[in-house]
Amino acid sequence: MSPFNKTTKENRLWYRQPATRWEEALPIGNGRLGGMVYGGAADEQIQLNEDTLWSGFPRDTIQYSSQRHLKQTRELIMAGQYSEAEELLNREMLGRDVEAYQPMGHLKLQHAGLDKISYDEFERELNLNTGITTTKYSYEGTRYVREVYASAPDDLMVCTITADREGAVDVSVTLDSPHPYRVQTSGDALTLFSRCPSHVESNYFRDHPESVIYEEDRGTSYAVRLAATTKGKQAKISVIDGKLQVQGADQVTFYLAAVTSFESYDVMPVKEGALLEEECSDVITKAITHGPEVLRERHVKDHAALFSRVTIDLGSSANAELPTDERLIAYQTGANDPGLEALYFQYGRYLLMGSSRPGSQPANLQGIWNHQVEPPWHSDYTININTEMNYWPAEVCNLSECHEPLFGLLEDLSHTGRRTARILYGARGWTAHHNVDIWRTSTPTGGDASWAFWPMGGVWLTSHLWEHYLFTHDRQFLAERAYPIMKEAALFCLDWLVEGPDGYLVTAPSTSPENKFLTEEGEARSISMASTMDMTLIRELFDRCIDATKLLNVDQELANEWSEARSKLYPFRIGSEGQLQEWFKDFAESEPGHRHVSHLYGLYPGEQINRLHTPELTEAARVSLERRISQGGGHTGWSCAWLINLYARLLDSNLAHQFVRTLLARSTHPNLFDDHPPFQIDGNFGGTAGIAEMLLQSHLGEIHLLPTLPEQWAHGSVEGLRARGAYTVAIQWTEGRLASAEIKADLSGPVIIRSAYPLRVEGNEQATAQLTPQDDYVVILTMTAGQTIRVSS
Repeated sequence: MSPFNKTTKENRLWYRQPATRWEEALPIGNGRLGGMVYGGAADEQIQLNEDTLWSGFPRDTIQYSSQRHLKQTRELIMAGQYSEAEELLNREMLGRDVEAYQPMGHLKLQHAGLDKISYDEFERELNLNTGITTTKYSYEGTRYVREVYASAPDDLMVCTITADREGAVDVSVTLDSPHPYRVQTSGDALTLFSRCPSHVESNYFRDHPESVIYEEDRGTSYAVRLAATTKGKQAKISVIDGKLQVQGADQVTFYLAAVTSFESYDVMPVKEGALLEEECSDVITKAITHGPEVLRERHVKDHAALFSRVTIDLGSSANAELPTDERLIAYQTGANDPGLEALYFQYGRYLLMGSSRPGSQPANLQGIWNHQVEPPWHSDYTININTEMNYWPAEVCNLSECHEPLFGLLEDLSHTGRRTARILYGARGWTAHHNVDIWRTSTPTGGDASWAFWPMGGVWLTSHLWEHYLFTHDRQFLAERAYPIMKEAALFCLDWLVEGPDGYLVTAPSTSPENKFLTEEGEARSISMASTMDMTLIRELFDRCIDATKLLNVDQELANEWSEARSKLYPFRIGSEGQLQEWFKDFAESEPGHRHVSHLYGLYPGEQINRLHTPELTEAARVSLERRISQGGGHTGWSCAWLINLYARLLDSNLAHQFVRTLLARSTHPNLFDDHPPFQIDGNFGGTAGIAEMLLQSHLGEIHLLPTLPEQWAHGSVEGLRARGAYTVAIQWTEGRLASAEIKADLSGPVIIRSAYPLRVEGNEQATAQLTPQDDYVVILTMTAGQTIRVSS
């Protein structure tokens, strides 16, 4: 614990009224099981999710005619016939859409005898420190408290209602589902049985109606079981007409467990309902043996073990005592509130913990929280930015374990993607395109090439494997899990590259995700060759695979092959307006304010473009950003979050903070969910990563303290952030400049510390300090494993 760390301020969202819509409800989750708690008094509703509930089942999505059209498509591209190439690709090389993430149902609670309007002292909250939602209210002199949480250690949802008057708890609870369902009673418990659709055809941007198909023998089935225990001499539990009723209790605790028939991406989900019910019953029986107090204690301890690793204080706020929705409105109308920005940062960490834990599925477009059978964009894994953005905060924000589900998805995709690479393109290794679902679809989807055709999705995902290694230096992880997947993705890249203009190796067909350029004929097209995004990703993957072969002392011949190919890759180009080109030619942009800035990947999250080694490219990236933003870019929640990170890397504190402010003021719901619009969780995660990036950077082999500190955060501290190289960092600043920092090393080795201010190292006489050409101050020293040093300015 840092000696200068202040007591953690209360991290909570709170309101003076129940939620009236889903975007006002408060999320809980244990990685697998999620709920949206509305917090009503007379009537409570908890919308339920389980992370393996998706439409569909394992099926073959390969478009078998693709490979025979690949050569002709490439010939058309090389001849500059981009329209013809795109028309051919759209007609012959696309596939079918992925399946949709599904809602599970609702727990609905009615409080008998409570007038729906006449209650006093109402308050509902989500405490981020404990992961518990609480609703408090008084009625005719009796004080009621309801707590709801999703426990990771006991793998169920718990709802406890307590009254301060004996026998005052009279409630009834029901379960329902948006899918066809039945409710069965057994003893003093309810069990809901239901099944997901066998197919959901999303047409979110299309004119014809959406379709949902249910089949009796296909689709993932599931069971949700609800049981209760009570305290109080007069307490009674009964089950009548599908309702679980509690009367005369001092306290009641409801236990909700859910199990699905999903087993694996390649196994038909066929478990019988009786087995599902038995599994639910076993979970609840075990939980009841602990008792409500112990269950709560186990949950809080587990939650705090992750959440409390990082504390943050960005400064005092005049509106700190306001309810969260009122505080957000004040912020939207111009009030400064660094405390709200700190709360948003911690909320992002909370959401990642709630939607991604070891053993769970990865966080999807909505984390795990979805109430629609036909959710926007299928609530899938969109891997041309959104899934990756979900995990930007994982390592730096000290939630490395929460990264694990993404690695599991990568392992699965490396199997399904191997078949896709071979059959579609005649290539080695594995590939994945822009959409993935629980069945690990790796093929192009239907629609239009601008989004559907992008075989670099898997390449981008592999960057997370290397990032995890950089933050942890876990050699076993690199050898056994990361490098084998990276290697196969790099083999695909070798086979996917073809010789283009001037002997360079290029990708063809190539797109820059979801964006389009104008041909000489003025047509908006997306297919060409060697998009900057493609080249940046492949160059990065080759570099990292080469580094891995040296670290692991393997595959030297293959490393030589990657090195030779890397030297021939089409390079970055600067366009006529001084901007970084997005395509291999300086095409006019079809949509100058496009939401994606894929060509700037090398600036963030990559590092090929940086102020120390490539100042000209860095300036070109800045020009690209200015041009994009001047035309309305950054208008969606996640794209605004990306801008925070990009300007943090450019060390532009004013613009980085401006987009923090824009994200909260323009793209945030009352419950602080990101508003794309509609809700997408990536903006939350990208915003959290951006705030961390403003306070600490470590991508250039050094620890850069407060690189992008805005004037609005003049006084503050952060403790527990992680830096690449396996360091934990605490920083305190005052009057807009560094006061002191503590750095703890997990491993022994040299370290470089950079700051805008002169640095003094305490307790290390070997440290050397110097002023750099960038007018920064750098300290170079060697640390031993377990050592903590303190630097001050």
